[in-house]
Amino acid sequence: MESILIVVLHAALVIHIVMIAIAVWRVWRGEDVIDRLIATDLVTTLMLAVVILVALILRDSIYIDVALGLAALGFIGTLALAKYVADEQMF
Repeated sequence: MESILIVVLHAALVIHIVMIAIAVWRVWRGEDVIDRLIATDLVTTLMLAVVILVALILRDSIYIDVALGLAALGFIGTLALAKYVADEQMF
């Protein structure tokens, strides 16, 4: 039973890494700034999922703390970029 869980976690990790590659391509080749901003937010969310999957695979809870920090920084970064795009100034 445990080996099935490990196989599923590794498969999910590979799927998430492929999705990150597609999202990074969208950041690089996005049509406009909004498209790239959404793709950047998606990359952050997928990285969060990868860190959680690594925490589950390695059974180490320190990665959960890293994921929480990444989530907070990703949220603040997305808000800052959205404000910059809307107002064309940072502060």
